[in-house]
Formats: sequence, C-alpha cells, structure tokens
Amino acid sequence: MTQVTEHGGGVWSLRVPIPDNPLGHTLVHVLDTDRGPVLVDTGWDDPASWDELTGGLDALGLSVREVHGVVITHHHPDHHGLSGRVREESGAWIAMHAADTAVVRRTRESEPGTWFDYLARKLATVGAPEDHIAPLRAARAAGRMRTLPGLRSALPDREIVPGELLDLAGRRLRAIWTPGHTPGHVCLHLEEEHPSRLPGRGRLFSGDHLLPGITPHIGLYEDPDDSTETDPLGDYLDSLERIGRLGVAEVLPAHQHAFTDAAGRVRELLDHHEERLTGLLALLATPLTPWQLAERMEWNRPWEQIPYGSRNIAVSEAEAHVRRLVKLGRAEPVPGTDPVTYVAV
Repeated sequence: MTQVTEHGGGVWSLRVPIPDNPLGHTLVHVLDTDRGPVLVDTGWDDPASWDELTGGLDALGLSVREVHGVVITHHHPDHHGLSGRVREESGAWIAMHAADTAVVRRTRESEPGTWFDYLARKLATVGAPEDHIAPLRAARAAGRMRTLPGLRSALPDREIVPGELLDLAGRRLRAIWTPGHTPGHVCLHLEEEHPSRLPGRGRLFSGDHLLPGITPHIGLYEDPDDSTETDPLGDYLDSLERIGRLGVAEVLPAHQHAFTDAAGRVRELLDHHEERLTGLLALLATPLTPWQLAERMEWNRPWEQIPYGSRNIAVSEAEAHVRRLVKLGRAEPVPGTDPVTYVAV
C-alpha cells in the first residue's frame, strides 16, 4: 500500500523505498504550485521505488507526466536517483546547487573505474589494510563498475542559488545552502504561514541536513592527490547554526518523520559533535591513522560487525572529525609518518 502523508497547505510526502538499506525509504515531498506539482527529491533509481513514487502521485490524483519541476536537496542516489526518469516522463526541469551539480557531471563523464581507483587510493592514504583494499581492485578488474548507483541521474538544468526564491508560481520557497553532508546540500524554506498556524516562520524541507533521530553522515571525500583542504564537519556545524536561527514552525525531512523544535534538535546535534570531538582527542593521545581511529570510535555496533561498505563510510567520518580537530588546532599530523598519523596537542 502506498504511503502518502498530507502535511496541509498543498504539501504531501511519499515514502519511496531504498532497497537493502536500514533507512528504509526517502520522503519525497510534493509541493502544489500554480504551474503543476513540484517534487522535492525523487528517491532511489529502482523499479520498486519508481512504482511507489508513481503510485503515490496517483493516490493524489496526479500523474508523473504532470510534474512541472524537481528540486534536489543533494546529489546522493536516494534523493537524485529517479530524476532522470521523472524528466523523461514529464519534461520537468531539475534544479540543484552548483557544487553538487559538479559532482553529478563528474560522475557521468568519468571513466567507469574512476570511483574504484579513487576509493582504493584514499583508503591506502588513511591506513586501511591491504585485505580491505583488495576487493576494490578485484571489482575494477572484473568490470563491475556499471553497478554503481547514480549513473542514470539527470544532469540538472537549473541552478539553486543560495538566498534566492525558487521560481515556483504561487509559492515562496527560499534556498538555504547547508554544506557538510555534501558540498552542495540545500535546505528549502517555505516562507508561508503554517497551515495549522503553528508558531514560527514557515516550514523547512531539510533533506538530510536536519533529521529528528539520526545524525547525518559527514565524511571527507577528497582526492589524496588534490592539495585543496576542505572542512565538511566545520561547514556542517556552521550550517546547523544558521538553520537553528531560522525559527521555523516545522521541519519536513527526507527521512523518518516531520517534527517541530528545530532549534532544539540543532542544539542536540551540536552537542553530539562536540562530545565526539572531545572523545577523539582522548583516543589521539597516541598517534593513530584515520583507519585506526575509526576502529576505536563508538559506532552503533562493534567494528568487527560493521559491513565492508559501512567501514568505508566510517573511516571517511573519522577523517572529517580529524580534519576539524586539525583546523581547530587541537590535533596535528605527526611528521614523517606514512600513512600519516595524527596526535592530540
């Protein structure tokens, strides 16, 4: 049975499944406009997900062919995956922040083995053992590259400009740049009175930036051969504070459920990351590589039980926290170590 939730004021959410993922589903939001329905995100590129998306629209008396536009909060495949198929069916425009559009373009234009080469090089740099890197090299040699998600996502044809209202007839939807989870993540502020007159300034489509019970993944995804240094965790924390100051009445996230008290949830997340940084400093009393640090960090299960792919995500998160500590002057790389180790100062 299709899961459709009405949020009032011409806004609905559709539960679009994510195959083989504990998150379960993406909440694709439908926004009524004077030119037709606009989607906020689309869901994973999978036949079952497509059936749920189109079935949800049917339940609202709409057809996917009527979709006027698609606003993507960020480039991850559970948000952007079905955009290409939606555009094929409807001719809808697709909007995304330029930083994430650049990621989509690189993905589409890169040679098939690029991701495996990048990940193997990155893992070697952070101290991953050879038996962890070997399957990536084997997958590349076997030509399994085209199984990667996101290869059929559409190249956006409109740019979401931070601070500006999107061109949605009859609606006031303002883009807020919230980098961290991805470099071009945006939240979307619906600057209209809440349909139930809840106190606050409108509603927020928060994507993955602000979720009621989950801490979004903040990882470091840099090419080891690129000298540009980013600070995604610092960007995320700064973005959180901006969202906390908006004073919205309700948050409509892309996972879990709608919720109020955005400012309270922001405080919880800021406190969580400060506690985590403090805990990592204790671990870094002894020099550790990011891989060794990830092995010692607290996760939702023991390291030995974390699946292969999730370990890659975990070590990227460890890297992002180490980068933040270095930026704050609370840790530093140990000269002459290869792979590089870090120590608290």
